[in-house]
Amino acid sequence: MTDTTSLTRPHVSILYCTRCNWLLRAGWMAQELLSTFGEDLGSVTLIPASGGRFEITVDSELVWERKRDGGFPGPKALKQRVRDVIAPERDLGHLDRETPAAGEN
Repeated sequence: MTDTTSLTRPHVSILYCTRCNWLLRAGWMAQELLSTFGEDLGSVTLIPASGGRFEITVDSELVWERKRDGGFPGPKALKQRVRDVIAPERDLGHLDRETPAAGEN
């Protein structure tokens, strides 16, 4: 039986270059998003591609593009960008707090 509410929840797509061997990176990012957002997401889909492409979209909104954004997102940046699209009011706890610079307390 299909969960009809999953159709109305946001869908994340991670397009990754297979020739660059970025499957593990894409899978890890999918795991991070599912661990953080769980049932708030309808799906996380991995899409094989080529040409050095690595793009993350939420529904049709591009939230990260490797060439445009200068590399790969860290987990904090990725989760914040996805949150900003699916639930801007949501607090991500320690991910939203500034960490003090070295030597500050």
